[in-house]
Amino acid sequence: MPHIRAHDYSPSANKLELFTFLVNESFFRMSERRVDLGIWGKLTKAVVFLLIIAALSAVAVWYLPLIKQNERMRARILRLEEEVTKEEKIAMRRKIAIEALRNDPETVERYAREKLGLAKPGETVIRFEEPDPNRP
Repeated sequence: MPHIRAHDYSPSANKLELFTFLVNESFFRMSERRVDLGIWGKLTKAVVFLLIIAALSAVAVWYLPLIKQNERMRARILRLEEEVTKEEKIAMRRKIAIEALRNDPETVERYAREKLGLAKPGETVIRFEEPDPNRP
């Protein structure tokens, strides 16, 4: 695409070429016009920097409670998962004990002797009790 100078412009030139020319000219003129603003340029940079720091601090303060809540919930989930695992083991042992009581006559007999204090005809049951610590 040929470059157009302002004095070369003719009405037959493409509007896009004219726009491109104007944008390029204004960009180059802006880069040539760097004006030393002195203290104001430095103050502007400092204010922008402080605004960025303030925005990051605000985001951190806003999300900090959410992060702590997330940590508490994760810890609670871990505790509950451990509890579920423990209860599943207990349930499995009880299920096995119930199946043994349903299907194994020796288990039923042992349970009747130990827990219920029953005996077969002709047997004598002797119970040993723990000594009472409050008794002299």
